[in-house]
Amino acid sequence: MEHEFRIGALVYKEKINRYDIRFDIDEYYGDLRCGDCMEVYIKKEWIPTHIELGDSWYLSGINTSDINGLLVRIKI
Repeated sequence: MEHEFRIGALVYKEKINRYDIRFDIDEYYGDLRCGDCMEVYIKKEWIPTHIELGDSWYLSGINTSDINGLLVRIKI
């Protein structure tokens, strides 16, 4: 069975200190956990990564201190 990708934006949920992926005005992926894999769109290219938590949330191998709002796609 082939997986389908869904594209959305990373959004931070302050109340629970987790990120989620927003697909539409009221449609979300569900709370992300350490190690969840996805691809992030940077400079017109999809880059494989996963989300992790250190001093703050970050995407492994992605050099930015602010991941909120980044365009990502995830296999559903």
